[in-house]
Amino acid sequence: MVSSTNKHRNEDKDKISAEAFDELFEKGDVTPHLDFSTVKVHVPMQRINIDIPKPVLNRIDNEASRIGVTRTAIIKMWLSERLKNTNRA
Repeated sequence: MVSSTNKHRNEDKDKISAEAFDELFEKGDVTPHLDFSTVKVHVPMQRINIDIPKPVLNRIDNEASRIGVTRTAIIKMWLSERLKNTNRA
């Protein structure tokens, strides 16, 4: 089991052998023995190129710098937020 903070695991309580895990898997649910805090989901990416006027790009860069993320990250965040808001309407 994962602790409530997900920072420190109680190794004595959570650790089981590979054989025991295999037996539990064959019998049913093993999710109590998995640590989902480290799971990463692979999402296929598609590279795109867009032309952006320099003044707009400067404003994007300034905002990205202000919040401590990359230009690409802030553009992705903004696009995602806009699409979420569009779907709600």
